[in-house]
Amino acid sequence: MCDHLGIEHLAAVAGISAGGRVAVTMAARHPDLVRRLILQSAVGFLPYPDRRTRIGAGIVFRAGAEAVTWAAVRLLMRLAPSAGLRLMLGSLSARPGAEVVAGLAEQDRATLVQLFRHMRSGRGFLADLRPVPPPAVRIAQPALVIASRHDASVPLAHAESLAETIPGARLIVTEADSHFLWFGAGYSDVAAQIREFLAQGE
Repeated sequence: MCDHLGIEHLAAVAGISAGGRVAVTMAARHPDLVRRLILQSAVGFLPYPDRRTRIGAGIVFRAGAEAVTWAAVRLLMRLAPSAGLRLMLGSLSARPGAEVVAGLAEQDRATLVQLFRHMRSGRGFLADLRPVPPPAVRIAQPALVIASRHDASVPLAHAESLAETIPGARLIVTEADSHFLWFGAGYSDVAAQIREFLAQGE
């Protein structure tokens, strides 16, 4: 795609959640294209997810059920958005859903409600559950790994493993309340560190 668009260099590739493995693999395979790597709430190459999550996801996101699952989420977000946020964020946080929602600014709540009201996963979530082997080539680019210690979706061990196996990688562990570490207090400091990391490559 980059060749088709005439893009010779990427300032950075960002891998978020299950996209972390894709980003790492891309950086490993295309060192002349990718200059930097940013991983946020990223799944690494440790076993993922746990057995209960794998079984549950296989039921609610299988073909035929996935559309019904998201229709139910959209209905909940329309009729009872606060309850919907507590339910969804509670599944993504080691903290109680009500506590996570209470810590959000009003604008962040509105943004998340709209996000969940427009979500569809198709076969994507099931694809995310497939085991992915780590790249055979070591990562040569500077890497920034960011994760929350309260993320219940992707354990902190994944970020720690990525930071340990990527030479020179820098790990930032935040106190964000959930997998969505962009929402809530403290992300402005993380964003500043991301901008500083990117500026080092200019």
